[in-house]
Amino acid sequence: MKSLLNIFVSIASQPAILVSLIALIGLLLQKKKATTVIQGTIKTFVGFLVLIGGSGILSNSLTPFASMFKFAIHVQGVVPSNEAVVAIALVKYGTTTALIMLVGMLVNILLARLTRFKYIFLTGQAMLYMSCLTAVILISAHLGTGWKTVLFGGLFEGTLLTVTPALCQPFMRKITGGDTVAMGHTGNIGYAISGLMGKLFGNPKKTTEDLKIPKSLGFLRDSTVSITLLMSIVYIILAIIAGPHFVETKLSSGTNYIVYALTQAGTFAAGFVVVLQGVRMILAEIIPAFQGIATKLVPNSKPALDVPIIFPYAPNAVLLGFFVSFIVGTLSMLLMVILKTTVIIPGVVGHFFCGAAAGIYGNSTGGRRGAVIGSAVNGLLISWLPLLILPVLGNLKMAASTFADTDYLIPGILLGKLGQAGPTAIICGILAFVVIIFALSFYLNSRDKRRKAMSSEKN
Repeated sequence: MKSLLNIFVSIASQPAILVSLIALIGLLLQKKKATTVIQGTIKTFVGFLVLIGGSGILSNSLTPFASMFKFAIHVQGVVPSNEAVVAIALVKYGTTTALIMLVGMLVNILLARLTRFKYIFLTGQAMLYMSCLTAVILISAHLGTGWKTVLFGGLFEGTLLTVTPALCQPFMRKITGGDTVAMGHTGNIGYAISGLMGKLFGNPKKTTEDLKIPKSLGFLRDSTVSITLLMSIVYIILAIIAGPHFVETKLSSGTNYIVYALTQAGTFAAGFVVVLQGVRMILAEIIPAFQGIATKLVPNSKPALDVPIIFPYAPNAVLLGFFVSFIVGTLSMLLMVILKTTVIIPGVVGHFFCGAAAGIYGNSTGGRRGAVIGSAVNGLLISWLPLLILPVLGNLKMAASTFADTDYLIPGILLGKLGQAGPTAIICGILAFVVIIFALSFYLNSRDKRRKAMSSEKN
């Protein structure tokens, strides 16, 4: 049993394998030629590996950024990191986490089939992390590690991963100019809030991508050039603040600290270029292949993919969102020091991916102002909500790290509060969540039918 679970987790937590299997099934359902099936499956697999490789390059280039920042501020505290906290939790709750993940995937497919929320969540590591969070909270609520935790945990996760892409889809249509792909990340609630903030307070006519650049500086329109130059300035300033001794002895293995900073900035830009190439490969293959799933198994369904999928649509918003979110996180940290609360040290990787996406969402509805406001609000959420989730994670020793993204934090806090009221309360809360989604789907479908009927009468 455990070996089968290990195989399942290994496959499902590797997006490249999971999505290439989905592409394979989709192409087979369309009865494509063997050569087309092989080509589409391999290109999807390789495309995701390219995307993951680019994301890894970005993350690795941000590691020295985080080290220099932490050394410069001399503050100890909790660093939100999904990977770190899950690594701790899986040691104790690995089997329960895997079973919740399996049930959650089945619930996601079932809800996509039965409701109007037709989104198949395909970001494997996000599903694993959400399963882990759910296991920790339900076990802390004294549901044990048996079938109740697996069943109700899977119901909660599957429902959440079905509905959060739906929150983002109105904004995804604006970002991508189509309706073929959805957002499958655990920052979806924050991204939807960012899009809403942009809509309420922004100006969509002045987007981040329409910056007026003099002809003499026309080379800055090339995103590779502009990203490299901007990140070089940031890295060099941070290296100077951290000091040559720290950089050269702790990070660069003796390489001159300025040269090292320039190299890391260039590496960051290289990672961004690799991500863009991976996105192009994936979209070219997964969308046609997914039509088989949408036609045969879950009609009209859309694949919900990882956050870098939207980076090519607004490169300027990516950088703006990252810097605004990180600045908000830094200011929040300083305020926590003053207030003498637990100090949440801004996680650079979290602020980059979530802040960048929030900037893109805010920009889609509110232009430059929307990007700033949206990413600032998202930055506040991922800076302060970790303080509220720490108490509901039970007696698991997570003092040095906690969950980072809004879709872990907001639902996790609510689920944890129900758990503190006892097992019955948390079970009733999860069942109510599922019922609400079905009721909402029924209401929205009925509303659309009425509008369609009224429109037909007028014509």
